[in-house]
Amino acid sequence: MFGAGGGTNSYKEVEETDVVFLWGSNARDAHPIWFHHLLKGIRNGTRLYVMDPRRTASAQWADVWLGLRVGSDIALSNAMAREIIRAGLAHTDFIARSTEGFDAYRASVESCTLEWAEPITGIPADVIREAAHTFAKADRAMVCWTLGITEHHNAVDNVLALINLCLLTGHVGRWGCGANPLRGQNNVQGGGDMGAIPNKLPGFQDITDSEARTRIGNLWNTTIQPTYGRNLTEMLHAMEHGEITSLYVIGENPAQSDADGSKVERALRSLDHMVVQEIFLTKTAQLAHVVLPATASWCESEGTVTNSERRVQRVRKAKEPPAGARDELWIIAELAKRLGYDFGAPTAESTWNEFRAVAPEFAGGMSYARLESLSGIQWPCATESDPGAVFLHARLWDEPRGGPAAPFSVVLNVPPFEERDAEYPILLTTGRRLESYNTGVQTGGYDSPLHRGESLDISPDDATRLGISDGDLVRVSSRRGSVIAPAHIDPALRTNLVFMTLHFPDDVATNLLTIDESDPKSGTAEFKACAVRIERVRGREPATAGTR
Repeated sequence: MFGAGGGTNSYKEVEETDVVFLWGSNARDAHPIWFHHLLKGIRNGTRLYVMDPRRTASAQWADVWLGLRVGSDIALSNAMAREIIRAGLAHTDFIARSTEGFDAYRASVESCTLEWAEPITGIPADVIREAAHTFAKADRAMVCWTLGITEHHNAVDNVLALINLCLLTGHVGRWGCGANPLRGQNNVQGGGDMGAIPNKLPGFQDITDSEARTRIGNLWNTTIQPTYGRNLTEMLHAMEHGEITSLYVIGENPAQSDADGSKVERALRSLDHMVVQEIFLTKTAQLAHVVLPATASWCESEGTVTNSERRVQRVRKAKEPPAGARDELWIIAELAKRLGYDFGAPTAESTWNEFRAVAPEFAGGMSYARLESLSGIQWPCATESDPGAVFLHARLWDEPRGGPAAPFSVVLNVPPFEERDAEYPILLTTGRRLESYNTGVQTGGYDSPLHRGESLDISPDDATRLGISDGDLVRVSSRRGSVIAPAHIDPALRTNLVFMTLHFPDDVATNLLTIDESDPKSGTAEFKACAVRIERVRGREPATAGTR
């Protein structure tokens, strides 16, 4: 939307803004470092609105919790936008100077009244009105979101709907104002920066940009084709149809992290050749033809990571790896050499400098020496005297405006791909817990009072209706498979909604249930909504260290 694939604001700004919309995110559990800054903001007077189907640990800190129904995010956003326009609260000067497409957007939300949105979202009309007015009237406000927005079959449209609210109110391009996707791992942002995206070169340069292809191709002594690659969902479909027969997996565990796990496993088993480069023997690695044990872990390697505020930080080797271990970079360079191309002996610093040479946003002032002396720098950073950009898109407020206008997007509300019915009358949504991590590869396999194991979190009303007590074993079934898990009665859940994580797939393979229906624009699967039925299997088992 803005020409840069990163969050617009620094962590410091959330401490000093007036209003935060935390949308589809239990940041207290999933992004605790960022949430620590938000708590400072709350103590400083920041008003927090949490939009989430569950009354999460984050929602307990909110001034207002908007417990919307799963998949109704666009309905809520469009209704807020319509109310802002109707009440004369839109920032007309900013819209006229710095945006485009407003007339079409205004027409698209005209029918999205508060009364229309109430039965769709489950949120009373007066609550939607109050949230919309508070956001629009604030001097400084920001929207922050995570997987509760992006893990849907209309993920990109969900994000565009939130950006529309920022454009409508002028809440972008100024201190304390912006749109921020919170990154769930410490270098997701860095992976995107480096070009680990199917349609981008390093530094978010589009692969169809002939100037960028020529410039980078000359440096790499090759010709770069203007062809988009496949995202992971498209790759799995290609494996099913025999269009991809070989796969190289580095530090990823798709056999357990991807939706409709049985289908994913069949696709991986169909390959003629799969190489997995990992420090743990994951389920994906167990399916591989060749495993390259990259036993130099993060604390045994040099490099950089980039966090949610676009801050590039140095990673320094804290200890030597075990004898004979190799780090990722050495393995990749050695493999290239044996395939006929000599990378030389690249180091983390020389690789970073090559990246700076091809990516203008990082070129000028982000040397290793400056990263060291400044304890990290936020990109873009143009010169050696530039401290880095604290927030993005200030150009939108320039007179005359610098660069292209920011476009409004017409996005329409559509329900989840798979809705509840008589056979599968409950909706399952998934997410993370504070004490564990993704598929449990790095946080499983040890005894800890925090290691509670998986559970099916269920509302008290549903538990009573189904005759389920806390700790009972239940079978959870979808159209794709079934799992057995202990029930945990959780008043944070509304009726007809249950919650599970992906953290303990060896005990409870939640992704056997989830649907692989994905967003055609992003390739992200709809982890946040699938229809299930629940049956009690037997009563509570004796407590163990690994169960809750």
